[in-house]
Parts: sequence; structure tokens; C-alpha cells
Amino acid sequence: MKILVCISKAPDTTSKIAFTENNTKFDENGVQYIVNPYDEWYALVRALEIKETIGGNVTIITVGNTADEAIIRKALAIGADDAVRIDAEPNDAYFTASQIAKYAKENSFDIVLTGKETINYNGSQVGGMIAEELDLPFISLATKLDLNGTTATLEREIVGGVQVVEVSTPFVASCAKGMAEQRIPNMRGIMAARTKPLTVIPVSSNEEFTSYTSYTMPDAKSACKMINPENMDELVALLHNEAKVI
Repeated sequence: MKILVCISKAPDTTSKIAFTENNTKFDENGVQYIVNPYDEWYALVRALEIKETIGGNVTIITVGNTADEAIIRKALAIGADDAVRIDAEPNDAYFTASQIAKYAKENSFDIVLTGKETINYNGSQVGGMIAEELDLPFISLATKLDLNGTTATLEREIVGGVQVVEVSTPFVASCAKGMAEQRIPNMRGIMAARTKPLTVIPVSSNEEFTSYTSYTMPDAKSACKMINPENMDELVALLHNEAKVI
């Protein structure tokens, strides 16, 4: 079983977010990057569980520059067998997906997994675009994945219940909470990651359809008003006149 796991970097949630160049560029000064949690905790760990159960190989792939190799090594330390870095800045979802799809097509993977989205952009676009480029079935927001030979059974949470989907390999799926449990790399994995193969390949095209024009920070949260629980009239008035929710 050959599994390709798409990973990306994201700022640590404790990082202070700021923008530069007249709010047109993300300020990376002092930002600590991590593996995007949805990619790491769910897609990668589930791929490793499958490999440990039935055998196979898990390859991780990212579109990024040399600075991203630290997060690649982190994913290798968790247990991936090898890694690929496509040498480009991932500024556009279609560009990123097309680069990954080209590599996947040339190397014939049985399963391609992504996280449901990145925690910094929340686009949730790349998985579906990869599937389209490969002309493969796509199951989004999967919370469970089991394999029986070449048939996969996946579950997705929907309004009011759970949807069960069956699909034959090869396929593409994006992974959400519930797919697997986070793993912490141990010392043996960290040491082994230093020598695992990391292949750097050039971009296949430079076609981008979108660009970012500006960023803005969210409005600051207003102060919390404390209302005496005995004063329901004041609470109703504030909800009506200020919050405008009733």
C-alpha cells in the first residue's frame, strides 16, 4: 500500500500575528512554524496506522522552500518513510494542488490524504483539486477510514448523523477530527528522521490563479459586561439594544 500524505506548515497558535508592506504580506518575524495539525494528527497518523496494520510505504509531500525542511523532519520523526519537497512558495491553492498531483500521478499512489484544511488559511481546497487533477474519487472531511483489500470504508459527519462511504483505491480523502489520535515523536524517531530520504524537485509550472491583495486583523473583542442574575430586565435590554440578537 503506497500512501501519499500532503503536509503544510502553519504558525504555532501562540505566535503573534502581524502584517507588513501596507498589510499585503504576512510578517514571519518571530513566528514559530509547526506541521499543520490536521495534516499531522489525522492524515499522517492514520496513514501510519494503515502501514503498521497491512504494510506499505508512507511518503509525505509539501510545497515550500528550504525553511520548511524543519517541519518535514518533524513529520518524518513521527514515522513517515520518506519525504518530497516541491521547491516553490505555495501562494495559490490550485498551484499547490497541481504540483502535488503531478508527482502523485508519476508515482502511482493507492491513497492520497490531506488534512481537512490548514489552520492559518482554512481554505479546504487542495484535496479536492488534487482529486480532480488525478481524476480520482474524493471524500472530504472523513472522520474514519478502514481498508479491506482494495476497498475503503470511510465515515463523514453530516447534519444529524454519519454518512458511510465505500470507495475503491486509488482515491483522495481529506481528514478531520476523529480519524486518528496525535502521536508525539520519540527519540528513536527523531534520530532516524535525520537520515530518511528527503527529495527536492523543481516546480512543473508556475500557473497561479489567485493572489492576496491585503490582510486585516479582526476587530478587538469588546469588554465583558457583568449583569446581576436578578436583573433580567437589564439583560434583555442589552441583548436587544446593544447586542441586537433579540
